[in-house]
Amino acid sequence: MTTDAERRSAAVRGHRAVYGVEPDAVAFAPGRVNLIGEHIDYNGGLVLPVALPFGTTCSVSPRVDGAVHVVSASLGAAPVVGSLDALESAALQGWWSYVVGAMALSRSRDAFPGGVSVRVDGDVPVGAGLSSSASLECAVLVALDAAAGRSTDPMTLALTAQAAEHEYAGVPCGIMDQAASMLGRADHAVLLDSATLHHEHVPLHLREQAVSLVVVNTRVHHELADGGYAERRAVCERAASMLGEHYLVDADPAAVEDLPEPERRRARHVVSEQARVRAAVRAFGRGELDEVGDLFAASHASLRDDFEVSCPELDLAVASAYDAGAIASRMTGGGFGGSIVALVRDTDVDAVTSAISSAFSSAGYLTPDVLVVDAADGARALV
Repeated sequence: MTTDAERRSAAVRGHRAVYGVEPDAVAFAPGRVNLIGEHIDYNGGLVLPVALPFGTTCSVSPRVDGAVHVVSASLGAAPVVGSLDALESAALQGWWSYVVGAMALSRSRDAFPGGVSVRVDGDVPVGAGLSSSASLECAVLVALDAAAGRSTDPMTLALTAQAAEHEYAGVPCGIMDQAASMLGRADHAVLLDSATLHHEHVPLHLREQAVSLVVVNTRVHHELADGGYAERRAVCERAASMLGEHYLVDADPAAVEDLPEPERRRARHVVSEQARVRAAVRAFGRGELDEVGDLFAASHASLRDDFEVSCPELDLAVASAYDAGAIASRMTGGGFGGSIVALVRDTDVDAVTSAISSAFSSAGYLTPDVLVVDAADGARALV
């Protein structure tokens, strides 16, 4: 696992190589994987993500020419150059929109009246449903804060990152991804109430039970801005309106069954998933991982059948993991591709990995990437 000192050292070297100066600040923000509670955050419910040990490192230094330079080391592209005035424009495309959006909305933006040089470098698999975008936004915001000598409340930064994604990247995401990146804690999940923003850290106790957290990237790239995510959100909002509820999670399950399609199935997923989150928190607290396995299986089936955001690769990965002895397995993230998350006994990790890889090979799918991870700490300045 890469240490903070190693990340900072690499960022300083890289920034100096591109811009000829050392950065004023370096920050890191992790990606996240959601244990359970999918498509719940924008419906006002409880979610249970963890921060991951990989993410985005951002370094910043001031300029005097009034320009904004942004370079992505992981993309290997030349710097993108614009003016400070360009920060006011939301008419941007691609990864730069996330960076510029975060910069435009940052309270620390005024610390760079002569312009700013930004370098980002990330190791979150893009399109894997592990929140590479939230990691990028949060890293930029924390780096700008650190360079300005500010220490903004983590939830405030999460909300700023969410607004940047809405206004500049065109993705109407909920608050979960940014909150998980900002609020993560090692060996804990973040139980977040998306309506009130109240949060608490839930101990997972996986190490004591010799259980690993396994993420399998199917390598089916998903793009939340392509319309599928926004369409699901619009249907949920319509269903809530039909039921007279501000948040769909508050709907009566019986009333949901009287809705027309597709509102009925979308709403059924939301209200049932909310119940599963509450049950999962209790099960983790009691160390009853077999119950967590049942909840993960039900969650995946609901996402596949009622919310219709799974795909054949995700379904195969989940089924293969269970068949090879995984305790729990489900798709995670927005869907339409991306990753699954599984709880696997340490002694079964190799068997589960082999089973998923073999199943993908037999089906003619791309070879999946299997990552054994730990719940990690959230975003921070690297000093």
